[in-house]
Amino acid sequence: MKKIAVFAFQGELMCFAHALLNVIDLKSKGHEVKLIIEGSATALIEQLGKEGTPFAPLYAKVRSEGILAGICRACAGKMGSLAEAERQGIPCLGEMQGHPGFATWLAEDYEIISM
Repeated sequence: MKKIAVFAFQGELMCFAHALLNVIDLKSKGHEVKLIIEGSATALIEQLGKEGTPFAPLYAKVRSEGILAGICRACAGKMGSLAEAERQGIPCLGEMQGHPGFATWLAEDYEIISM
C-alpha cells in the first residue's frame, strides 16, 4: 500500500469535507494516510470541533483514527485559529518558515496530494 500525505488548503467547508472523506476512504483501503491542514482551511477547526456542525463527525473520525498529522502554524496564526489548534491538541507544523513543507513528507516516502 501507499503512503499518502494530503495537504488541505481550501477553507470552504464543502471542499474541505472532500479532503476528510478521501483520507478516511484511503485509510479504509489500507493506505497509510496523513492529513495536513493548511491555508484558509485552518480557520475551519473551531467550527468542525463542535458537535452538530456539518461534517464534524468526519473531522472527529480523522482525529480519532490518527490521520490528522497537524496544522500549519503560520496559517493558523494568520487565520486566528492557532489557540484553537492548541486547545484541540493538534500538532502545529512549521519546519519551512512557519509552514509544513512537502520535503519533510517526501523524505518519509509519502506521495503528496494537495487539495
